[in-house]
Amino acid sequence: MGDMIDIVYKNENEPIEARVKDLLLRMTLKEKIGQMTQIERKVATPEVIRDLCIGSVLSGGGSKPFENATSADWADMVDGLQKGALESRLGIPMFYGSDAVHGNNNVYGATVFPHNVGLGATRDPELVERIGAVTALETRASGVQYAFAPCVAVCRDPRWGRCYESYSEDTQIVRKMTSLVTGLQGKPPQDHPNGYPYVAGRNNVMACAKHYVGDGGTDKGKNEGNTILSYEDLERIHMLPYPDCISKGVCTVMASYSSWNGTKLHAHHHLLTDILKKKMGFKASIGIVISDWEALDRFYDPYGSNYRSAVLTAVNAGIDMVMVPFRYQLFLDDLAYLVESGEVSMTRIDDAVERILRVKFAARLFEHPMTDRSLLDTVGSKPHRELAREAVRKSLVLLKNGKDPKKPFLPLDRNAKRVLVAGKHADDLGYQCGGWTATWEGTSGRITIGTTILDAVREAIGDNAEVVYEENPTTESLSGQDFAYAIVAVGEAPYVESGGDNSELTIPFKGDELLKLVAAKIPTLAILISGRPLLLEPSLLESLDALVAAWLPGTEGNGITDVVFGDYEFHGRLPVSWFKSVDQLPMDAYGNSYDPLFPLGYGLTSKVQP
Repeated sequence: MGDMIDIVYKNENEPIEARVKDLLLRMTLKEKIGQMTQIERKVATPEVIRDLCIGSVLSGGGSKPFENATSADWADMVDGLQKGALESRLGIPMFYGSDAVHGNNNVYGATVFPHNVGLGATRDPELVERIGAVTALETRASGVQYAFAPCVAVCRDPRWGRCYESYSEDTQIVRKMTSLVTGLQGKPPQDHPNGYPYVAGRNNVMACAKHYVGDGGTDKGKNEGNTILSYEDLERIHMLPYPDCISKGVCTVMASYSSWNGTKLHAHHHLLTDILKKKMGFKASIGIVISDWEALDRFYDPYGSNYRSAVLTAVNAGIDMVMVPFRYQLFLDDLAYLVESGEVSMTRIDDAVERILRVKFAARLFEHPMTDRSLLDTVGSKPHRELAREAVRKSLVLLKNGKDPKKPFLPLDRNAKRVLVAGKHADDLGYQCGGWTATWEGTSGRITIGTTILDAVREAIGDNAEVVYEENPTTESLSGQDFAYAIVAVGEAPYVESGGDNSELTIPFKGDELLKLVAAKIPTLAILISGRPLLLEPSLLESLDALVAAWLPGTEGNGITDVVFGDYEFHGRLPVSWFKSVDQLPMDAYGNSYDPLFPLGYGLTSKVQP
């Protein structure tokens, strides 16, 4: 036992750099390339992790222990896998990564916050930092030490299927919202070296700035597409949030699926190594550059072919950890072959492994590898849901309030005798949360614990009025009924990534027809649930008495009724330009021909407009 105390890497009192150096010297090639490998939980076992010295495990979107698994169930799974890592020859703990992108959204009962586009509408970096801190707590309660967030893409085209993952089309707004990194990881002390990974403690998670770089600027908004820009414009528009994340001690940066001027980012030595690692301050051997899901399989047609060549290109370009996630044995074999043949140098391997070990020491995983079960009581707690409700309130953007500006329609009257609530999105928690919730794509129904818009309206009105809910009213069902007003919620079904690419951007489910039908008979507030601006025809806008962009608000529908019934004022401003026609896309708020329906930064209040 005395010998164990003398092992530098096991001694928490030794400096991190000394521990990294000591452990690296003890490692075999097999152990090093194992550390560079991140595998999916479906193929992970304690034995695989132990025997191959696997560095990390992840849940792909929606991958969970079982349906409606709670945070305690997740912690049992993660701790079971961790035991395998600790039983390996050197006892190097693994870290577990999950797409906790708007709260710990994979886990049943967790607090689900508005997606980033809604947070961009708040213009409130301090709020976003608090959201990061709560997300970190609920994520750590599930055993997960690593969140694949924040997405700091600058979305220049709402046709992109990941538009809602971007805070804004405005680079400066996105830069402010990098405060999420501080919320997730904690605030580094004043004397903390710039660019050095930082995790404050067991209430915090490792963060991930993604997707480097230009993913929000692809041609025609195509997911995994090609960003056609000069280096100067790439830097000015899309790169600037990354140095902000790095200065906050972000532990990892994820490369983008997309290409820059025809070259895939995962293969781009200049952007990954020369710019990110050297120029930007993500200095040599500091934090981890991680690949995206099966990114190496995307290098060649057909999918997954020429795999060894893809491994060679990506690792030499500067990827440190590869999200395999299933073909891990092939990856390990190919990388070992490439090192033994001299095509990948040991210097490159050691650089990657140093980065991975450094982050693990910075996150104190060697000291605290297992879940802190005392955090379980925080998951979905009242204070956390109140924060999410505040975020919803501040994210709402009022686009129209009254057919006559001198006669505002909002706030709504709580004492009305009879109120109609309608629309597919009025009583659907899954639609309210959007993609990356419970499953990868997101889904319909009571997918977790939360409050729908209908629930919130009934709660806000109480016994004052009769609330009638009809998902799809017809002319016949509305005739002869005396409603004071209608609240109609329409919008998009959940989607993710390429499945969300959309060249038309009309309101799905004939939402515009439903709004016109109801508005022709009843004074109507329209609530649009969407991850981006959608097409609003002039005739539709004219028919409505009020229109609110509610984005994808998450589990706390009360945040909407807090504002539309007047307990709080509207706060949100558009984080993106609202187009008149898709033919205008992409729009440039600072260009000469800018002619939006509603400009970047637009947002009314319920007071009489001058």
